[in-house]
Amino acid sequence: MRRPRLALVPGEPAGVGPELCVRLAQEPRADCGLIAFADPDTLHAAAEALGLPLRPLPVDATPHAPGDLPLLPVTNPAPVVFGRPDPRNARAVVGALHAAAQACLEGTLDGLVTGPIHKATVNAGGIPYTGTTELLAAHAGCEVVMMLATDQLRVALATTHLPLREVPDAIIPAGLEASLRILHAALRLDFGIAEPVIAVLGLNPHAGESGHLGREEIEVIEPVLHALRGEGLCLLGPLPADTAFLPRKLAGYDAVLAMYHDQGLPVLKHSGFEHAVNITLGLPYPRVAVDHGTALDLAGKGIADPSSLFAAVAACARIANTRSARTGRG
Repeated sequence: MRRPRLALVPGEPAGVGPELCVRLAQEPRADCGLIAFADPDTLHAAAEALGLPLRPLPVDATPHAPGDLPLLPVTNPAPVVFGRPDPRNARAVVGALHAAAQACLEGTLDGLVTGPIHKATVNAGGIPYTGTTELLAAHAGCEVVMMLATDQLRVALATTHLPLREVPDAIIPAGLEASLRILHAALRLDFGIAEPVIAVLGLNPHAGESGHLGREEIEVIEPVLHALRGEGLCLLGPLPADTAFLPRKLAGYDAVLAMYHDQGLPVLKHSGFEHAVNITLGLPYPRVAVDHGTALDLAGKGIADPSSLFAAVAACARIANTRSARTGRG
């Protein structure tokens, strides 16, 4: 089986993404090939700040030395100052994402690894943007689910970046069913789990406590779980969120579906923030992102931890290989 070729997009040029990509280029990779969609000048500035070599290569070249990085140039129109994002570069940031995603859709590349984006700067640049997950879903024309993962834990989200007061109205049968189907299919296709066991959290404290603390579990969540169990999906719940993450319980399932962002992710980030990754389930190609922000206060100082980016590349390569094996491609 051939090595997968992955697109690498650093994200916000004034953040830590470029220097993390430079650090990544110092290490030989046996599991995949990388092609960066990035501004060469920004990467060179990051390499200079780190005191590390960087040699951009043509996209079809093979790296041989530390710092070698196949590169498809995406020029930033405004000069980059680390720590100071510039809205004038927003279109280049989003353009790099679109170009890399298109290469994956066309089958030229086998997966996408993304660095952190500064949402406020992209919006200030005149581009409506709620997140890369949503952008890639719209670009591919499909429904997706956000899942964060470490080696010990996988947490998917029924809703993502919503104000808390909007969450209950967003938990509807059709959306919940779609999220569970996408999660179940991804655990099989991307992780090679033949019969996934999914723990589904309730929305309310104590999973509603038989309706005394809310009726969403009774009126929405339980009927969806009952219907999908009838199709053979192994779904546990709705479970109280305060006890679902106990180690002895986690050992019994392959993933957790949380109802909202801060219900599940604090536990996951506490369990392994430096090595956590953000995986978009449901896309026609693997996409894995770092699980941290742009860290503007660290940018250009050479002290940002690259562990999450290294983990994201390794995870994307594994998923690409698993998909290839299951679909007979590669």
